[in-house]
Amino acid sequence: MIEFNRRFDPKQMRLLIFDLDGTLIDSRQDLINSVNTTLRHFGRPALSPEVIAAYVGDGPSMLVRRALDKPASPRLLGEASEFFLADYRIHQLDHTQAFPGVAEMLAAARTQQNGTERHLTVLSNKPLDLVVSILDGLGLREYFHSVYGGNSFRTQKPDPLGVKTNLKESGVAPEFGLIIGDSRNDVFAGRNAGIWTCGVTYGFAPLTLRRAKPDLLAHSTSELTSLFA
Repeated sequence: MIEFNRRFDPKQMRLLIFDLDGTLIDSRQDLINSVNTTLRHFGRPALSPEVIAAYVGDGPSMLVRRALDKPASPRLLGEASEFFLADYRIHQLDHTQAFPGVAEMLAAARTQQNGTERHLTVLSNKPLDLVVSILDGLGLREYFHSVYGGNSFRTQKPDPLGVKTNLKESGVAPEFGLIIGDSRNDVFAGRNAGIWTCGVTYGFAPLTLRRAKPDLLAHSTSELTSLFA
């Protein structure tokens, strides 16, 4: 059941900002595989899937930094990040899929009940070229007016710059904007920009997400569909 921490009407939202990994797509296995391939290449022990999944959300450099664990020199961190990205670009769609019901949810979310079209966008901390290629590969790109990655702005989530840019470009007032994501970064980015926040508990970091207290929590894509349809 949908949980509200702060009451509002999601059907009135005109701008929907979606996170990617853990929100629209289940990319867990491909990220885990590329991280462990990188660790083995640099002589570090492989990590469990649960540990790696908990490291996702702040972009590839931070993911690799956390995975290396022991203090790494800038040179090692740079080389390991480049290796990870090269491997991940090859294998980004080996196992990655949209969560069940995502396409149907996005189709329902595109239009308000009065027939007005909503502005849908993706805001991820993953590099933009990877975001676009994954959306294209999974047939989801057509649902979005715009797509932004971790290198689209000078800062990443939880900084609100990306959210504020989407508000400005869409011409939507903050009270009619909503960010949907699986991590506290999404919650803080939305909150710092003055828009509503929706957390999805089926993603990578449900415990830290709950601690961030988004305005509402949805537990499935079908619940998201009911919010907007």
